Amino acid sequence: MPLLTALQDNFNDGIISANWGDSYGGVTETGGQARVPLVAGAYAGYQTGRAWTLAGASIFLKLAVRPAASTGTDVSQNFMVTSATAGTAIGFKYNAVTAKLRMQANVAYYDGAAVEITYDPVAHLWLRLREDGTNVYWDTSPNGSTWTNRRTLATPAWIPAAVDTCALDLFCYRDAGVTDYGAYDNVNTLSDGAVATATGSGTMTTTATGTARRIATVTGTGAADTDSSVTALAVYNAAGHGSVDTDATATAGGTDHNDIDFTLGRPYSGWVVSRPWR
Repeated sequence: MPLLTALQDNFNDGIISANWGDSYGGVTETGGQARVPLVAGAYAGYQTGRAWTLAGASIFLKLAVRPAASTGTDVSQNFMVTSATAGTAIGFKYNAVTAKLRMQANVAYYDGAAVEITYDPVAHLWLRLREDGTNVYWDTSPNGSTWTNRRTLATPAWIPAAVDTCALDLFCYRDAGVTDYGAYDNVNTLSDGAVATATGSGTMTTTATGTARRIATVTGTGAADTDSSVTALAVYNAAGHGSVDTDATATAGGTDHNDIDFTLGRPYSGWVVSRPWR
């Protein structure tokens, strides 16, 4: 029974993971966010398969980028847990036309008792939906840590009945206006940690400062580098031409004769030549 609490993604690797296998409408993972395009007359969304459970679970995320109303009269960004019954779903709807945040438990696509508040892009940046066996709670937060409850509702019967058949659907829609996008981030995680995979050269996708160790062994021309701001310890063995660099300090050795030995036994600060040039 996979609880929605277990679903996590910070969208930092540039690849739509298998958890979002039912996504549609040209969504992308770009700039560390789940981006959903708003093209007039078309729905698009990041969507999981129907294998999840809201009963006893919680799910939160950041509403990272909101669409503009433009000339549309129906423009929305949604965070919904859907049942296997069409039109039965529960979650949040941001209305870009009215700038309202709607907390809804839909049956036949509508909730006549839904609660709406004026959306505050700071206080309501993070949204959370949770169920505790008695009630469902809609919460907002400015930071993903301190939460304010905005609506409480006795748990609809379909939630405990729909074990392992729910999906998370992060979808957007506009009826008219200029194409733009809504973006979601940090599903069930506050971490924006880097993803770094490299041999010889690589990238570290973070705005923080990382500490990386690179080892490169080459013949001919080779480079060991990092793309972010890092402190690097490089080990380099070469015959012929070679360079070892980081983005912080780039030092090139030029073109060297094949019969010179280079030794780099500490964090790189220059060439050490074992015998005179000839």
